[in-house]
Amino acid sequence: MAEKKQIESVTDDKKLGRMLEKVVREVKSYAEYQLDRISNLTHIGLALSGEKNIERLLEMIVDEARTIASADAGTLYILDKKENCLRFQILQNDTMNIRKGGISGENIDDLPSVPLYDDDGHPNYANVSSYVALTGKRIAFADVYEASEFEFSGTRKYDSATGYRSQSMLVIPMADHENRIIGVLQLLNATDTESGQVVSFLPENVDLVASLASQAAVALTNARLIEDLQKLFDSFIRSIATAIDEKSPFTGGHIARVVTLTMDIARAINESDRECFKDVCFTPDEMEELRIAAWMHDIGKITTPEHLLSKTNKLEGIFDRIELLETRFALIHKSFENEYLKRKIDILQSGEINPGQQGKLDQLNTELEGKTAALRDELDLLRRINADKQQADEDTVIQVRSIAEKIFRLDGQEQSYLSPEEAECLSIIRGNLLSSERKIIEHHAEMTRRITRELPFPERLSRVPEFAAGHHEKMDGSGYPLGLKAEDIPIQSRIIAIADVFEALTAQDRPYKGPMSISQALKILGFMKKDGHIDPDIYDLFVEDRLYQKYSEQELDGKQQA
Repeated sequence: MAEKKQIESVTDDKKLGRMLEKVVREVKSYAEYQLDRISNLTHIGLALSGEKNIERLLEMIVDEARTIASADAGTLYILDKKENCLRFQILQNDTMNIRKGGISGENIDDLPSVPLYDDDGHPNYANVSSYVALTGKRIAFADVYEASEFEFSGTRKYDSATGYRSQSMLVIPMADHENRIIGVLQLLNATDTESGQVVSFLPENVDLVASLASQAAVALTNARLIEDLQKLFDSFIRSIATAIDEKSPFTGGHIARVVTLTMDIARAINESDRECFKDVCFTPDEMEELRIAAWMHDIGKITTPEHLLSKTNKLEGIFDRIELLETRFALIHKSFENEYLKRKIDILQSGEINPGQQGKLDQLNTELEGKTAALRDELDLLRRINADKQQADEDTVIQVRSIAEKIFRLDGQEQSYLSPEEAECLSIIRGNLLSSERKIIEHHAEMTRRITRELPFPERLSRVPEFAAGHHEKMDGSGYPLGLKAEDIPIQSRIIAIADVFEALTAQDRPYKGPMSISQALKILGFMKKDGHIDPDIYDLFVEDRLYQKYSEQELDGKQQA
């Protein structure tokens, strides 16, 4: 008897042991399941917070929420504060094979928004999504057809038209870090993973989806903030560039055109299979860095005097001093007339006019006419030289110096025909700038470097100052502001340099020259390549791949196409 009881006791112990082992396994399995879910939610949260593309982020939110809750369909609304409505952003339905919105779906603009208030300003509590947005409460239904609290006629109409059967529904508010509702996440038809049947949303899944919605709202707010800051920064750069272009009435649009050419060249380098570019491939961040550098390459001109940027003629300063010359030459002409008038009076006061005296008077008239004609020719010459856009020759310079040495008398004092500065301006061989004026303009590159270095660029844009300021450096070291040689000039600056030169040569709005044809501009660039001023590889790519073609069709007139 005792042995029987002992055997039964051992048997009970074994059963209890097996039961305990089963419970432990189940607890362990459940714990591991929950840990996996929490771990997955953590990974999802990290992925959401790391995503900067808003469209991709919105799509990811619905994808991950549906995965957590095993939902067949999902919708994401974003709050539009200006219009007081919820706007469709994402619509997904596996059964109906529908994906709208985001980066991989169809356009969603055709879906109507959900108003938060009626025409009288009363809250729209009839629609479940607007109710959730207005109250911040989460709502779950086992079957929307049995729900009486909200208006689901639209859902029934959709089901009737498509053959779909909407059943269980979960609607979660999306609140940002300040607990402000920014959107609503709506999931439909939770599915049992084993049977495939539509079931109610499990409470633990509801909590996880709510947690995901909270993380998603913060991630979305951050992404929006980053995007808004990027747009603000971009707009700021464009506005500064526009202001710089507008400093001179002749250079409007220069910077924008340089940006266009710069990015065309950069994209071509990325696509090129030339040996010289085999190690060059600009990343999206590097392309953005280059684009901003191109926009800011002339920001230093904000310190350049406006009259130098818009200088049209050689004598032009704050105003065109040819007008002073014209006034002075009119005075010189009057001084001639006064001189000869006095001499005539002396002859006439000597007595009756005889043939000899008449001959003297005629001679004086002839001399005056000759000096007047010579003076008129000299002024015409100076006018032409002042406005001449072509390179002057040595004979022209000699003529200017000869005129500058002439003297006339005004109020008993000797005056020069031309001041030393006027003579220097009119003796400029190429262009219309004095060397001192050119140095002032060239200083803009150094100012670009200083100004951009003061801006707190993020790490991915940290070399913008270097690229922007280096667009006037030359391969042989003769450029400015730092006189860098080829090995020290980044390829980004070399790209901007060629874009800048080609735009300047073909521009139709320069005061100091006419617009060149494409062939003329390429010829000049060829000389610059030969002289070691620009990158030869980029020049060859620019010419041989006709990178200028698209730009010229958009920006240049028909006469320049030759």
